[in-house]
Amino acid sequence: MKALLVNPVSQSVEQVEINSREDIASKIGFDTIIADEVGPVGDCLFFDEDCFLRGTQGRFQIDSVVPVAGLGIVMGSTDGGETLSDVNASVESLTARLKYL
Repeated sequence: MKALLVNPVSQSVEQVEINSREDIASKIGFDTIIADEVGPVGDCLFFDEDCFLRGTQGRFQIDSVVPVAGLGIVMGSTDGGETLSDVNASVESLTARLKYL
C-alpha cells in the first residue's frame, strides 16, 4: 500500500510501500505505534507513542495535530489505524500542511 514517510530531520516527505503494522514499525524504528487521524478523510499519522520520552530528534506538525518527534507514516485508515489502505494525500498536499519545529 502507498504511504508517505515524514522525516523531520531532513525535512522531507517520500512515498513508501507499507504492507503491515510491522512495516510501519520498521520504517519509524519503534514498535510502540499510535495513530492519529489527519485529513483528508481516511488518512492517519502513525508515529512512536513514546517519541517525546525517548528524546527523538526532529519534530513536525500536520495542521493542528499535536507535534510529533521522529519519523511518521501517513497512510489510509478509516478506523483509527486498525485497517490500513493507500494514503489519500499526495506528497505535495501533505508537504503544504507540514510545519517542522
